[in-house]
Amino acid sequence: MKFSERVLAMQSSPVRRLLPYAEEARAKGKKIYPLNIGQPDIKTPESFLKAIKDFSQEVIAYATSQGNNDLRDAISRYYKEFNIPFDREDLIVTNGGSEALLFAFMTMCDPGDEVLIPEPFYANYNAFAQSVNVKVVPITTKAEEGFHLPPKEQVDALVTPRTRAILVANPGNPTGTIYTRDEMDMLASLALEHNLYIVADEVYREFVYDGLKYTSFGHLPEILDRVVVVDSVSKRYSACGARIGCIACKNKDFMAQVLKIAQGRLCVPTLEQVGATALYSTPKSYLEEVNKEYQSRRDTLYAALKKMPGVICSEPKGAFYVMVKLPVDDAEKFIIWMLQNFDVDGETVMASAGEGFYATPGLGKQEFRLAYVLKNEELVKAMDILKLALEAYPGRIEPVAAR
Repeated sequence: MKFSERVLAMQSSPVRRLLPYAEEARAKGKKIYPLNIGQPDIKTPESFLKAIKDFSQEVIAYATSQGNNDLRDAISRYYKEFNIPFDREDLIVTNGGSEALLFAFMTMCDPGDEVLIPEPFYANYNAFAQSVNVKVVPITTKAEEGFHLPPKEQVDALVTPRTRAILVANPGNPTGTIYTRDEMDMLASLALEHNLYIVADEVYREFVYDGLKYTSFGHLPEILDRVVVVDSVSKRYSACGARIGCIACKNKDFMAQVLKIAQGRLCVPTLEQVGATALYSTPKSYLEEVNKEYQSRRDTLYAALKKMPGVICSEPKGAFYVMVKLPVDDAEKFIIWMLQNFDVDGETVMASAGEGFYATPGLGKQEFRLAYVLKNEELVKAMDILKLALEAYPGRIEPVAAR
């Protein structure tokens, strides 16, 4: 049987495609420290399940396509606490941030159109774009430069008549980078000069460390008519399986087009919306404690990585990931080797191969992403194992440049 060119062009997930190796290792009795996926171990607020348990309607009916008003009002109040002026009518509830991104691509782009994205980027951006025949044009950033953006003229040179948007994750996945206000203003000026959308993936908004001030693209009034914010409860409230996100924009014409797509998929699950509404009433103290915990984990992980000869990484300032350049021939081979051939007292480490976070062929081959979603004592053990693995790996190479 024939398959579409679209699906054949899609890559498999770099986060999930090595799971069979992990399952095989576990079957052999190995303990794995799973640093490959951004699945928080923080407890989900009890209000989520309580709200669902207290749901008393006799019929679980369709929700509206744009999302329940109670939830949209709760999200609107949340944004206004950040001085981001989204009202109920500026919001459509989606099946996670993933559907919000897909809706954005479908609304902005025709097949063959282009979206600029700083690389490395969240690997599923490739899948979302390819599924609707949109071309990702990478803005290449480097580990040695903290994955910050190149000068404006380099980004401007990538714009073509087919460019429709610039997509940025801030704070960044997989890098943990937080863009400076100057970088944000630079992207805003390009959006105005070339009549582009800014798609701002801001699902890690609360995960900002070292006392840095968070700035949203929703804080830039000059581009509010072209800013599309993608959001989710997944990481903020440790509710990845709830699959509740939203797409937000002040441009009423844009949102009217998004609603047509939302109507085509009917609605987001009713019960999950009930639970998510309750999540938005979670005390700020919960998020403050979560922030402290992840900053502590960041400190533990980064301190260990800095001591490993030949390893290059920049201290992440947000989210809960770090992109690491390794003194190895191939990071994916190294991960598989750790799962199949290496352990310390029956324990090993799993990461996500870096190549899948790039659009430029050949980049990321020596990199992997670590998610510091385990407790500090487990991270210490995992980093000790990683250090020994790098020393023992038969494909280790001398680093080209010192850290």
